[in-house]
Amino acid sequence: MPGTRGQSARRRRPRAARRADPAADARYAMGRRVRTEVLGADHVARAEARSGPLDAEFQRFITEVAWGSVWARAGLDRRTRSLVTIAILAALGRREELALHLRATRNTGVAPAAVAEALLHVAAYAGIPAANTAFAVAKTELEPAAPAGRGRRRPGSRSER
Repeated sequence: MPGTRGQSARRRRPRAARRADPAADARYAMGRRVRTEVLGADHVARAEARSGPLDAEFQRFITEVAWGSVWARAGLDRRTRSLVTIAILAALGRREELALHLRATRNTGVAPAAVAEALLHVAAYAGIPAANTAFAVAKTELEPAAPAGRGRRRPGSRSER
């Protein structure tokens, strides 16, 4: 048959016919537990509910690899891992994901003062504009709401431009 030479039997079989991978399943289960502990059960439930045919494999990948393989490692505690993640997301300008991980600091034990220190580090190594944006997101996510009559502006709102 054309196009099948050199392909393994696994690649030719339909996805449903593939053998179970106990190690991957264990990483997924661990990842789901860690993801829930860090981001919260509500967030994980919403992410799973939004998952569809287009991104189901991607959601599994995130849970298995990022959460079950990286976040579950013993080399860094969760507080440190959380700060590293915040710094990377800030440096890359990933606002939505940064906001998610800033909210998760309530579960990882990272104090707002530690976030500020990490963002100062971002300013020195990734640039002031990246840190400036990250501080704006952090203020929205970590500071208590402003008293009535002194509404807080969201980063990027018209009144801030």
